[in-house]
Amino acid sequence: MSGPRARRTAVTGIGVVAPNGLHADTYWKNVKEGASVLDRVTREGCEHLPLRVAGEVRGFDPTALIEETFLVQTDKFTHFALAAADAALKDAGLSQDAWADAPYSVGVVTAAGSGGGEFGQRELQKLWGQGSRFVGPYQSIAWFYAASTGQISIRKGFKGPCGVVASDEAGGLDAVAHAARFVARGTDAVVVGAAEAPLAPYSGVCQLGYRELSTVEDPARAYRPFTSAACGFVPAEGGAVLVVEDLERARRRDTAVRATVAGHAATFTGASRWDRSREGLAHAIRGALDEAGCAPEEIDVVFADALGVPEADRAEALALADALGPHGTRVPVTAPKAGIGRSYCGAPLLDIVAAVQAMEHGQIPPTPGVFDICHDIDLVTATARPAELRTALVLSRGLMGSNAALVLRRGPAKDA
Repeated sequence: MSGPRARRTAVTGIGVVAPNGLHADTYWKNVKEGASVLDRVTREGCEHLPLRVAGEVRGFDPTALIEETFLVQTDKFTHFALAAADAALKDAGLSQDAWADAPYSVGVVTAAGSGGGEFGQRELQKLWGQGSRFVGPYQSIAWFYAASTGQISIRKGFKGPCGVVASDEAGGLDAVAHAARFVARGTDAVVVGAAEAPLAPYSGVCQLGYRELSTVEDPARAYRPFTSAACGFVPAEGGAVLVVEDLERARRRDTAVRATVAGHAATFTGASRWDRSREGLAHAIRGALDEAGCAPEEIDVVFADALGVPEADRAEALALADALGPHGTRVPVTAPKAGIGRSYCGAPLLDIVAAVQAMEHGQIPPTPGVFDICHDIDLVTATARPAELRTALVLSRGLMGSNAALVLRRGPAKDA
């Protein structure tokens, strides 16, 4: 994360579109209370699929938030990203005037695991059913992994460095690391995040190939990580977008620094090789701690990957012990995603948001619906736990074999 000028990366803005809230404050309220919003899938065309439970984003009206010009060109996953980007920029106090004279000073990075499945399915059905003349011209871009990066950049006039991490779930953390490196190299601010929309029929069928996917019909039992009843994960829509910027620039703007990005590392151990993910995740944790200059005992809370597969949950618990030593069994661990589902690349972004808010409020949110813990970790359950939180560790693993760890520090006081 360091560069010639040793620029530090500050989180100054947060935007959320999640199954449990369309705003960051609502999201935090429900996360803190341990509310679960997992429910039966209601998407048209998904009725016949064995995927029964998911975290759906409800009440989201893109027409009230996004111009028609952009709506017709984009899929739902980009609608989520555009709305979250707007909220993050507002939270950071960055108006259009802030970059009007320096458009090259702001970049965009997003992560995506599947792209625009709903838009793509609709246009392909036109192709098969009516012919090529009925396929819209935006089919060529709306499904694309980089669509959210491109549309945020175009809509806002950002001309700084842009990128997309086309990856599985851990790509959400990797995107933040890319953004931090842009800041370290001289970019003033980066809009970074991920949002997914995997609940269209074709997307649902594709996910049925994941043996880790839960097909349990009872929402209360479909996703229970770190328990003896763990039976897989449930997917979710949504995600989050952050504004990250040079810490000194943020101070000069007199804006609130909500957290700093201290360290990151990533590894790869192979698709569904959860036995190997123990070593890979532990290596990523050590790498993130090294980059952050952070001792294991300094970690005050862990936001777990929490896949909900017994083998994977065991590997994660052991990875914490391997990387953090005795502290690995004592440090509080939580997995708010148990109440909203896993939105693939969007999931670790939502965990970052929860980690930032937990440090701000001095409360560790609980893991919804989980009580009978069968691993040697201090999993926070039932109710939020008050704690002095200075440093948080966010973990993520992808179904295709990626592992990542991110260390966040609580935002410093303005006179620090």
